[in-house]
Amino acid sequence: MIDHDIRYSELEDLPTLEKWFLDEATCDDFPFGYEERADALKNWIGFSRFKASLTGTIDGVPCAVGTLFLMPYKKVSHHCSFYLIVDPDHRRKGIGTSMVRNLLHLAKNRFRLESVHVEVYEPSKLLPLLLKLQFEPFARQENYLKIGGCGRARILLEHFFP
Repeated sequence: MIDHDIRYSELEDLPTLEKWFLDEATCDDFPFGYEERADALKNWIGFSRFKASLTGTIDGVPCAVGTLFLMPYKKVSHHCSFYLIVDPDHRRKGIGTSMVRNLLHLAKNRFRLESVHVEVYEPSKLLPLLLKLQFEPFARQENYLKIGGCGRARILLEHFFP
């Protein structure tokens, strides 16, 4: 475990996200085309204005960003999806686990959500962590995505709050 802090994300965190997304290996779990990335990242950090995005830091420097993608319509406002990215230099040190736990706490206590779901692409480094934190797979689509000529399965998981 490494000593880190978690704070609400700020618009100023966008350049860090952009830097991570320039590295294909870092953003392996996000199937955005090159043209889609700018819009996706602005949308991702845009939820910071609702305090629905968290940034993990080490010595004040961002090392992870996780965002709850809140639903704007009452009919579906009881759940949301989320994204999480951890700087490769800081993976496997407990930061991802801490970020997901804090995102779940935020979802349950601030936004009063009933569930949170996430989409990952196999093989995903995030999948073992999600299973450890009681996310339940509810859908799997084989060969959903092709990267480098290889088909990757899409797995949808959900965490329900008691």
